[in-house]
Amino acid sequence: MKYDFTSIIDRHGKDSIAVDPAPDSPYRSGFELKPGFDHIPMWIADMNFAVVPTIQEAIIERVKHPTFGYFRPREEYFQSIIDWQSKRNGVTGLKPEHIGYENGVLGGVTSALRILASQGDKILVHSPCYIGFTNILKNNGFEAVHSPLYQDENGVWRMDYEDMDKKLKEHKIHTAIFCSPHNPSGRVWEKWEIEKAMEVYKNNDVFVISDEIWSDILLNGHKHIPTQSVSEDAKQRTIAMYAPSKTFSLAGLVGSYHIVYNSWLNDRLLKEESLGHYNSMNLLSMYALIGAYKPEGHEWVDELCQVLSENVNYGYDFIKEHFKGVKIIKPQGTYLLFLDCTEWLEEHNMDFETLRKKGLEVGVDWQNGEAFFMKNAIRMNLALPMSRVKEAFDRLDKYVFNA
Repeated sequence: MKYDFTSIIDRHGKDSIAVDPAPDSPYRSGFELKPGFDHIPMWIADMNFAVVPTIQEAIIERVKHPTFGYFRPREEYFQSIIDWQSKRNGVTGLKPEHIGYENGVLGGVTSALRILASQGDKILVHSPCYIGFTNILKNNGFEAVHSPLYQDENGVWRMDYEDMDKKLKEHKIHTAIFCSPHNPSGRVWEKWEIEKAMEVYKNNDVFVISDEIWSDILLNGHKHIPTQSVSEDAKQRTIAMYAPSKTFSLAGLVGSYHIVYNSWLNDRLLKEESLGHYNSMNLLSMYALIGAYKPEGHEWVDELCQVLSENVNYGYDFIKEHFKGVKIIKPQGTYLLFLDCTEWLEEHNMDFETLRKKGLEVGVDWQNGEAFFMKNAIRMNLALPMSRVKEAFDRLDKYVFNA
């Protein structure tokens, strides 16, 4: 490979909560690390790989100039997004006026909710549900109505369109959050699935906020279909959120963007975001995106997806072979595995918290999945060098599940 996805980077002392969480953090409190083990960061959803060098090059080149005053986004910023969406997602007709900056996807989702719904309104989401959606809905006075995904005969997560339609009608819902690829299940929706969902939304006069932050992290050859691309109606009723932050692990630099084709929605969204004076682009985040979306960034992401596919395939196969009673569905996107430990816990007469702590005690820093509405589930981030992934599963095999 051209880029390095094998080196183990020491992130301690470099402002990373993945490896240096607060002392009272639930991810480090309530247990003691056993002697001889180190921490393997597998909880928060950022990656343990070096960024594509063009990101650092773009930032460093700009930092050489000694002024950092007020600025306007460069034409190169918008063209970088247009070119990225064209090459990776087949998007045509995207113009600078359709693109707006966001400090973060969740902030953008919040602003979109405020122009589409009133406090106290009910919002349709799918479950299992990303904890970020749960928090912003609660904190901003909205009520989540869950339409559960179900597993078909092949164990593939599917939307229940009848349930969606029923709940939209029953609760008089006119705003939905759609997640594509879906977090936390890892489903990469096929075109017909999105078409069918958008028909349900259209028939119920529902505006859609589509979180597509995971659209670049695709496993084993799966392809992302932008929600706005499936029909002209979908294009006009959808506010889509994207970011290089998840793709290139740039969360610490802050910077996302929305794509809105409907001029009425766009005007409303930009006005809402201007009211708090909070949603201003950071100069260096602009250069980070420009550096990320260069041709080298395309190459880097292609290699990244190959590495992540190998990591996920390894973890999935290892669990299926070695952890009897642990159920797992292979994700099609993201780098996250969810282990359903219900059967294993029953067979071993153990409570969930004891199991979770057993992993933490041997340095496997995994995350409680209950916040995602997945009971007795553990979330594991596999965006690490393969050597660390193998080490983590060896520890779980010897000291946790088959101790």
